[in-house]
Amino acid sequence: MIEKTLTVNNKLGLHARPSAKVVQTASRFKAEISLTRGNMTINAKSMLGVMALAAEFGCELILKVDGVDEKDAAKEIISLFKNQFKDAY
Repeated sequence: MIEKTLTVNNKLGLHARPSAKVVQTASRFKAEISLTRGNMTINAKSMLGVMALAAEFGCELILKVDGVDEKDAAKEIISLFKNQFKDAY
């Protein structure tokens, strides 16, 4: 299992487009992928779940990835956050 703390650096937070990009990316992998904010943990393959995090600029999320393709999945999702979801627009 891979666990990594991510910071939302997108000025508008995880609104619809970046959330959709997280879901699209996560859905390409077999691994179980979750995001946690505070005491709320969601399935990163669920649009409603990702939106429910209400993750604004500067907040921290914990990414957990577990499965056969966990390294590739974690790498791509971490990249989305590092690049501030630039390809989501």
